[in-house]
Amino acid sequence: MKKFFATLKNIWMIEDLRMKILITIGFAAVYRFGSFVVLPGINPNQLVALREQTSEGLMSLLNMFSGGAFSNASVFALGIMPYITASIVIQLLAVAVPYFQKMQREGESGRRKINQYTRYLTIFILFFQAPGYLVNLRHLSGGALAPSIGWTTFMISSTVILAAGSMFILWLGERITDKGIGNGVSMIIMLGIIARLPQALGQELTSRLNNLTGGGLVMFIVEIAVLFLVMMAAIMLTQATRKVPVQYAKRVMGGQQVGGARQYIPLKLFAANVMPIIFAQAIMFLPITLLQAFSDGQNPSAVLMALSDHRSWAYNVVFALLIIAFTYLYTAITMNPVQMAEDMKRNNGFIPGVRPGRDTANYIDEVMSKITLPGSLFLAFIACMPAFAGLMNVTPEFGQFFGGTSLLILVGVVLDTLQQIESHLLMRHYDGLLESGRIRGRSGMSAY
Repeated sequence: MKKFFATLKNIWMIEDLRMKILITIGFAAVYRFGSFVVLPGINPNQLVALREQTSEGLMSLLNMFSGGAFSNASVFALGIMPYITASIVIQLLAVAVPYFQKMQREGESGRRKINQYTRYLTIFILFFQAPGYLVNLRHLSGGALAPSIGWTTFMISSTVILAAGSMFILWLGERITDKGIGNGVSMIIMLGIIARLPQALGQELTSRLNNLTGGGLVMFIVEIAVLFLVMMAAIMLTQATRKVPVQYAKRVMGGQQVGGARQYIPLKLFAANVMPIIFAQAIMFLPITLLQAFSDGQNPSAVLMALSDHRSWAYNVVFALLIIAFTYLYTAITMNPVQMAEDMKRNNGFIPGVRPGRDTANYIDEVMSKITLPGSLFLAFIACMPAFAGLMNVTPEFGQFFGGTSLLILVGVVLDTLQQIESHLLMRHYDGLLESGRIRGRSGMSAY
């Protein structure tokens, strides 16, 4: 405890770090305040059906990422997810389209162009997603709309407001990156997830104490212990890497011998991060859509019913297989062994015992294939943990924190933030946050 308070004192004594933390807290407060500002013309007391729709399934995930703004019909209802979608599309285009590949190789100017295209695509997505959200809102909570406001007027004005709200959130994230502690967009998502945690804990504790789900206080303590163990496993495995040794050839420059040092390429066990889970969840949402669109409400298809229940074995088996497949696909898209081999050859580097060029690319590809399998299996296990929690009568709101994107994003962003703080401490010759080593973020590198 003494070490903890000493570290807090050191953090406060560093003026630059103190200002960054205060700025981040200020922007976070603005974001949370906006999550409760309801769209003009909406009665928030009439949104019961919308809140029921977002209590579980994919809608609950969207609501969690927005910090409850989705179910509140807030001006921030669409959150940061349209920008995430646009970023994924641009990232895929950078692999498949030569024009975007060229921009990636242009350095800082190319990065600025790609960011601008991402913003344009975000706006394009928003002007399709916002009307869809409003139509769903009208279908579920038509009585929430004030009678004095026409539907067309409400649709046009609210579409503009929702689009502006999402772009404002993006601006907040960029300011956190530039002026705050960093990782702005990830920080915005984490804030939405954490904002739902106290309510979920309260509901679970109340449910256990009132014997609504059985087990009492002992079962609640067991759940907290299991959640802690899963989180610790996620922390260790998200930082796991396979180090590939690279030897650099010796060169003579100005009469002096340089180079010859051995370095390591850290190949991450989770190169795809949470993207496979996001893709798989989007596909698993299709059975629910088909069930709502084509079922007569009396004799729904047994297959669609099974695939629509996130606690069923059929759903989780298909979900796990999709995650494993998307892990291999996304890793193959984002990791380019040929480019890595060319970069090594250009810098007079080589892997000991492996010929430069194609053999090096094949070797890196083989290593990535071997470490991707355990990574994909762990991702599938983490993604299915909320279903296992549901089988133990854990409330859906609290069960979401046992796995899936929420747990991995929470762990990753917290590690990155602590790494940023530790970097400032070490640069000013203060002790780090840990006595037994340095914190590593999602990149797998030490803080300093």
